[in-house]
Amino acid sequence: MIYPTIDPVAVSLGPLQIHWYGLMYLFGFVGAWWLGRVRAARYDWTAEQVEDLLFYGAIGVIVGGRVGYALFYDFPSLVENPLNLFKVWQGGMSFHGGLIGVLLAFGFFARKTGKSYFHISDFIAPMVPIGLFFGRIGNFINGELWGKVSDVPWAMVFPTGGPLARHPSQLYEAALEGALLFLILWWFSAKPKPVGAVSGLFLLGYGVFRSLVELVRVPDQQYGYLFFEWLTMGQILSLPMILMGLFFIARAYRRAN
Repeated sequence: MIYPTIDPVAVSLGPLQIHWYGLMYLFGFVGAWWLGRVRAARYDWTAEQVEDLLFYGAIGVIVGGRVGYALFYDFPSLVENPLNLFKVWQGGMSFHGGLIGVLLAFGFFARKTGKSYFHISDFIAPMVPIGLFFGRIGNFINGELWGKVSDVPWAMVFPTGGPLARHPSQLYEAALEGALLFLILWWFSAKPKPVGAVSGLFLLGYGVFRSLVELVRVPDQQYGYLFFEWLTMGQILSLPMILMGLFFIARAYRRAN
C-alpha cells in the first residue's frame, strides 16, 4: 500500500506551528474527558472530579512519558547532557513512563479526594485506550516507529524506513492497544466488577497487545534486540504489566468471594 504522506505540521501561523502529534494528545484528552462525563453518572463522580483527575493525569502522562523515555530509551544521552530531558520538541515519549506518571497522579488525587486508589484506576482505565489510539495515529503521521520489512499486502514504504515495504506497526497498535482494548474494557466495566479487576484487565490487555506488536515492530535503534534476537525493551517493560494485571484480577475476585 502507498504510505499517505501527511505534513506533520497541521497548522502553521507564522513562527507558530501546531503539529498533528500534539493535536493527537489533545484529541485523546478530550475523548477521555467526554467518556469520563458519561461514566461519572454511573460511578457517583462529579464533573469537577473528572476534570481534576484528567488534569493531574495529563501532567503525569507528559512528565512521566518524557522522563521514562530518557531513562528507558535514551539514558546515555541523558547522562551526557541532562538538559536533553527538557528538549521535548525533539520528540521522545514512553508509554511505560507515562503510566508511572499517571499512577503517581492517581495517588495524589486519592489523597485529595479520599477516594480509594483502585476505585480511581478502575474508573479511568477504560478511557486510557482512547489516548493510546490517537497517540499511535500520531506516530503513523510522523512516519516513525514502523515495523519490520514485510511482503504482506498492506505493507508500506515509510519515508524514513528505507526503500522496502514494512509493517505499519503503528496502526496495529492503534487497533489493538487503542480500539480493541477500549471495547474490551468498556464492555467489561459496563456492570459492577470487584475493585481492581478493571485496572488489572487494562494492565494485562496492554501488556499482551504491546508484546505481540513488538514481534513485528523494529526495536529501538539504541538497544536493538536485547535477547534471543527477538526480545525488545518494550516487551521487557510490558512483562511486569502482564504479571501485575493477572495478580490484580485474581486478588479482586478472591476478595469478592
